[in-house]
This record gives sequence, C-alpha cells and structure tokens, in this order.
Amino acid sequence: MILFPAIDLKDGECVRLVHGLMDQATVFNDDPAAQARAFEAAGFEYLHLVDLNGAFAGHPVNGAAVESILAAISIPAQLGGGIRDIATIEAWLEKGIRRVIIGTAAVKNPDLVIEACRSFPGRIAVGLDAKGGRIATEGWADVSDLTVRDMANRFEDAGVAAIIYTDIDRDGALGGLNVDATVALADAISIPVIASGGLSSIADLKKLIAADCSGIEGAISGRALYDGRLDPKEALTLLRRGNRC
Repeated sequence: MILFPAIDLKDGECVRLVHGLMDQATVFNDDPAAQARAFEAAGFEYLHLVDLNGAFAGHPVNGAAVESILAAISIPAQLGGGIRDIATIEAWLEKGIRRVIIGTAAVKNPDLVIEACRSFPGRIAVGLDAKGGRIATEGWADVSDLTVRDMANRFEDAGVAAIIYTDIDRDGALGGLNVDATVALADAISIPVIASGGLSSIADLKKLIAADCSGIEGAISGRALYDGRLDPKEALTLLRRGNRC
C-alpha cells in the first residue's frame, strides 16, 4: 500500500483547502519544489499533485510549479487538475509525470479515458470526487446525480490504472478517511482504488490495512502531514509492515 503525500497548487503555492473551497485555502509552503524535496527526503516514494486553479479553469494553470517539482525530485508523481484532452495528457507525460489523473473530463467525456488508456497504457488514472456519494465536477463546484460506483463501472474494461476516490465532505477537514465507502468501491470493481479525503492520523491507515482489501492501492494525505498529525516515519513503517503481511 502506498501513501501519497499531496501537493495541491493554487497560484503557484502549496495549499490545502477545506471541502474543496478555494476561498478556504491555507498556504503551507510558497515553494512547491522545496516541499516535494522534503517529502522525498522523508521517504515517500510517490507524489500526488493537483493543479487547483487548473481544475476550475479547465486547463493547466500551475504548469511552472509542476515542472519545478519534477526537476527537483527523482520519485514518480501523478497529476490531476485541468487535464481535459489528449494533447494535455501527452504533454504532461512527456514532461515526466508518471500518471495523469482525469477527473471532470472522465465524467463528461468518458471516451477520452478510453482513448487515453489505449494511447498511454498504465499511465491513466480517473479521479472520482463525491459529495454525499454523488459525483462532483468542475473543481467540485457541480454535483451530478451519478454515484461513484456508476462512474467506476463505466471504466472497468478501459485499462484505467487506478481510481482515486475522494470524499469531498471529509477533504481537508481531518474527519477521517471514509474507509467503508472506499472498501465497498474496491470490492465492487477490478480497478485499484486510492483513498482520499479526510485522512487525519495513523489510526486511519490502520483501519485501511485492517480492512484487508487487496483492491486498495493506497491513500492520499495532505493536511495531516502538513500540520504534524501524521508522522511520516511512523506512517511509512506501518505501511511497509502491512504490505508484508
């Protein structure tokens, strides 16, 4: 199981939002590349990057910050936010992003996911973000009638590398991972699932490991790492021990 430290980019800075609200952003580092280096030095093996401005704009906005991160690290990174066409996907993969996350475009244009998976096997993830169990798009501003499972089922045979499931109601609020919903999704589909939203302490990781669900690839942590609620060494030790069980 992988623990992905999150670097959410707003106006070129590393921030965390509460419930996805841009007007509730806390700046944790004005140098995203330095933050990325710190995460790598702490022992993390895979970064999770989000272009928040891009998610709302529908196209990349924090490109310079992402490129500075890629230049600063040797570990892989996945990126989401404002990625809505094949050209953008290809550009990011060529620049060194290991895995591209398609969010809003996956909901509005599922054929893009199919085409991208065919063109870039193993390098396309789908981000499914939910409020009250319903899919949210456009930087979480619009909520649809579709459930997470409805959308995930559409991509069963597409070759998607992972589903990143975010519970928006918990995101940035340190309310704890929605382990039950994450496990239910992972049990219902064959695509690996990454848990996101609300991870608050080592207890959340213990619950995820205790669920003993082979379909869960890992979890994303943001605010808990930044404010010291989750100790990197303790968390990584736990996960490595759990992965050997």
